[in-house]
Amino acid sequence: MLDGKARQLLDPILNPVAKIVVKCGISANAITLIAFVIGLLATYAIANQYLLPGLVLLLVSRLGDGLDGAVARETRKTDFGGYLDIVLDFAFYGTIPFAFILMNPMQNSIAGAALILSFFINGSSFLAYAVMAEKYGMTSDARGSKSLYFVTGLAEATETIAVFVAFCIFPDWFPLIAWGFAAICLLTAFARILQVRAEFRN
Repeated sequence: MLDGKARQLLDPILNPVAKIVVKCGISANAITLIAFVIGLLATYAIANQYLLPGLVLLLVSRLGDGLDGAVARETRKTDFGGYLDIVLDFAFYGTIPFAFILMNPMQNSIAGAALILSFFINGSSFLAYAVMAEKYGMTSDARGSKSLYFVTGLAEATETIAVFVAFCIFPDWFPLIAWGFAAICLLTAFARILQVRAEFRN
């Protein structure tokens, strides 16, 4: 829901950085991989209760996730680059709740598992919609130029990162926040199902 506004704020910052990165000969795919590795380091830090370093690494990772797109726009966008970006994004989204489960299994395991399940369902609704949109030749620039058709929803990347930040700042509230966001993710998936039913009924 907030990804469009977040993009408007971040693009003026990331685009000049992307020009420098391109001059250094670093590819968009390399940035995607580096951002994911930093995300894994954030997961390790959080699982070992280093929440502040974990939070910093988490935010750096997501800035890298935005930077890869800016670098691709400066050079050449590829289907593989878009594929790699979305796969590693979904992998990252699953690792952070898993880190909090490892940090405190007694408190966080059930809520964390429910949140990961909701990510799976929401992600499936998003990717399946993109497949159908491709079949019908649909395009959208609402989220900028993307390899996949992006349809808006209540739970997008910006909201997910905000929730992850809240986990790091208020770790004792993890179960409550996780259950709440899981419900929002499921609501988003249900709304997409209704949208697909209306748009692709024939």
